[in-house]
Amino acid sequence: MLMTTHYDAQLPQLVLFDLDGTLLDSVPDLALAVDRMLAALARPLAGETTVRDWVGNGAQMLVKRALAFGDGNNEPDEALLEQAFALFLQHYGQCCAEQSQLYPGVREYLNFLFEHDVDMGLVTNKPISFTETLLDEFDLRRYFSVVLGGDSLAEKKPHPLPLHHAMTTRSVAAEQTLMVGDSRSDIKAAQAAGCRVVAVTYGYNHGEPVALYQPDIIVDDLMQLTL
Repeated sequence: MLMTTHYDAQLPQLVLFDLDGTLLDSVPDLALAVDRMLAALARPLAGETTVRDWVGNGAQMLVKRALAFGDGNNEPDEALLEQAFALFLQHYGQCCAEQSQLYPGVREYLNFLFEHDVDMGLVTNKPISFTETLLDEFDLRRYFSVVLGGDSLAEKKPHPLPLHHAMTTRSVAAEQTLMVGDSRSDIKAAQAAGCRVVAVTYGYNHGEPVALYQPDIIVDDLMQLTL
């Protein structure tokens, strides 16, 4: 089995997952909220293809990139950023589960780990309120013993603090933990936290191949980890 080669022929004790781009394709709804925010500010719309390359560093960075997109890549002032962020939160709260969907193999892989008594956690940079809404909408909450959003702690990925916090909460060492994500933020966080990391090829990594950041395993579908 692909996973067990790193854990003395056993499964890891704890598997931590990213959400956007790893379990869930959330870009359609994120793009919808971004464009509604931009329209309210009388700025050029970005569209789903462009927004796809902006996702992965939290909601505030997403909004900052959207503002820079229509303003010659200039840094937005704080007042505008605050106004835009409030608009984004309002619109995303209304549409966050309209068009998002689970990637193929996700539920099957979560069920596989559940059936093998592997502890699971969710570590995302998405604000916790939206994270919890999506977990309930897609019936995912039951899989995770710990759930951390981008505003749950003082730092978010690529800082290792959320991973350290999750491992401490579940009393599992880094050597027995696996991070599963889609971006350089996930890979760097795992490497800094001392745990192994799987990168999926289908997610959001700012247009870069995940292989550039040297994850331990790369897969096109999470069910490949069961082979």
